Amino acid sequence: MIRVLLVDDQPLIRSGFRALLDLEDDIEVVAEAGDGQEGLALVKEQLPDVALIDIQMSVMDGIEATRRIAADPALAGVHVVMLTNYGMDEYVFDALRAGAAGFLVKDILPEDFLHAVRVAARGDALLAPAITRKLIDRYVTQPPPARTGSVLRELTGREREAVALVAQGLSNDEIADRLVISPLTAKTHINRAMAKLHARDRAQLVVLAYESGLVTPRVS
Repeated sequence: MIRVLLVDDQPLIRSGFRALLDLEDDIEVVAEAGDGQEGLALVKEQLPDVALIDIQMSVMDGIEATRRIAADPALAGVHVVMLTNYGMDEYVFDALRAGAAGFLVKDILPEDFLHAVRVAARGDALLAPAITRKLIDRYVTQPPPARTGSVLRELTGREREAVALVAQGLSNDEIADRLVISPLTAKTHINRAMAKLHARDRAQLVVLAYESGLVTPRVS
């Protein structure tokens, strides 16, 4: 059973998502919250598999709630998915750095929403190619302060290759094809890289790849 927590300051949004989730036999909504502070308390109490958290809320916004969840070792099993009204807004980059596993736009199709919850529960990042491309565009136009490349020293050559391809928006199957390895081996390289770099998920790997200089955005 996938345990889900809903955190959004709009009751209608919460009720709509809950109605969809309640219809599924393998998903249970364990609690709801109307702001980030209440949501954080419920995350600690309920330990959900997936926390769906709105970015913009009163009392405590979703980014701060996500940052506190990511910083708490006791909550390592909680996968935070941010809810946003836009495909890419000004808060997305801060949310990635805070530890969000991915993003869902609130007008998402029901079947895509349910699939996304299941993907997040497995520990896979919800960083669609479209989001990755926009991330790349952002780094092209407004590159952040580069981190030292020393953070990559622990990676093997194959792991570096895999991380670089993740940063280009490739899926595990596409990475496997590019490196001429099996999808399982590709996933293993990525998981090991995440462990060595202390990245919670694929989303943070993309950020690290650009900030470390492993991948350099090219202006088209």
